[in-house]
Amino acid sequence: MKRINIAIDGHSSCGKGTLARQLAQQLGYVMIDSGAMYRAVTLAALRAGADITSEKEIEALLPGLQIGFEINPDNGRSEVLLNGLNEEKSIRTMEVAAAVSPVSKHSAVRRFLVDMQRQMGRDKGVVMDGRDIGTVVFPDAELKIFMTASPEIRAGRRFRELQQTGIVTTLDEVLENLNSRDQQDSSRADSPLRMAEDARLLDNSSLGIEEQAGIALTWAREAMEGNGIVR
Repeated sequence: MKRINIAIDGHSSCGKGTLARQLAQQLGYVMIDSGAMYRAVTLAALRAGADITSEKEIEALLPGLQIGFEINPDNGRSEVLLNGLNEEKSIRTMEVAAAVSPVSKHSAVRRFLVDMQRQMGRDKGVVMDGRDIGTVVFPDAELKIFMTASPEIRAGRRFRELQQTGIVTTLDEVLENLNSRDQQDSSRADSPLRMAEDARLLDNSSLGIEEQAGIALTWAREAMEGNGIVR
């Protein structure tokens, strides 16, 4: 059956993963969290004691990394595998969050993961979220969504998520981390965070989860109909 690819980009903690999961479930597509892949590389670098500012040291680790996903049967979510081990909880710590932007800006890391991501979406039917999906990974995606929300709203959501997983931090620390990541992601030389010219903007500052899903699903169906796919 003919399918499309859906690219979801946007700022940290604006609900990209939640929306990607919703669309994937509704459409029967595969959901891929590209951010988790960058976090997995970051986790590997931290564990190896590598200098995260050194592209040479990080690049040396890449050939030994295998990154994939598996479905958690308890919640139906796609969780990241690093060299065959489920590291979903480990990649969500504040330590990894603080280091992921410096690691992500290295061109060697981006080339390594972009190639992997393109292979995953080669046969279509993928919903992928990240920061350069619509601009770099899938520039020809049939539907591109750029998500955002106010920093305070995003920090509150992220803080509650971390509390639920038992990670100890403060709201101020989370807000500082988000603002720092926004600045680094938007200003890096290689594949900076930006809205693709043909992307649709979704500001969910005042939207509930089901409301945003309804809007995005309408957009997806419009894109499918525009590409000759009838559902």
